[in-house]
Amino acid sequence: MSSSKKILTKGIVISCLLILFLFCFTVAAHKIIHNKTSSQIFTSTEVIPCNKVGLLLGTSKFVATGKINLYYKYRIEAAFTLFKSGKIDYILVSGDNSTKSYNEPKKFKTDLISIGIPENRIILDYAGFRTLDSVIRAKEVFEQNSITIISQRFHNERAIYIAQQNNIKAIAFNAQDVNYKYGLKTHLREYLARVKVFIDLIFNVQPKFLGETISIPDKPK
Repeated sequence: MSSSKKILTKGIVISCLLILFLFCFTVAAHKIIHNKTSSQIFTSTEVIPCNKVGLLLGTSKFVATGKINLYYKYRIEAAFTLFKSGKIDYILVSGDNSTKSYNEPKKFKTDLISIGIPENRIILDYAGFRTLDSVIRAKEVFEQNSITIISQRFHNERAIYIAQQNNIKAIAFNAQDVNYKYGLKTHLREYLARVKVFIDLIFNVQPKFLGETISIPDKPK
């Protein structure tokens, strides 16, 4: 075998091994996060423990077609259900407000008020650029060591795992999920997001912004 063919063969073998490693790493990340968090996730308000603060994870209100984003719609409904059942006293809305024209927390607040959540029970975190930022800022900025995370199950699992790794006591309440076709791209991206969780842990990645602490008062009488 010529030297050029040997080099080519070696390159193919290395590439195949790298692909196999990445595949196994992705599958392992997914399973670890799922297995480590399943006991802390709830779908019923009857059995979920109470917490002072529910951390509502942000997303865009509309999809590219201009229609309402069902992930957004169902998270609003889940937060309302949890609040009205008395299982949380405040809703901490954490989302992206990286530009003046894009403000996830403000949109959530407007819609939460419109369905009956008192304005003084809604706290906004404008620097929840990523799930990691939202979860860690709940502790470091808003001084909450015990939270109830509100999102779809796949997202809740990842958020709880991040909380576990940052010494935050967290449970989660599942918002309604979307059908397979609607959520296919999101669920595929979730595999990569779970890999990123472990990369963040390895390199001790922190939120983009922290800043001064913001106290959330006791429940109004």
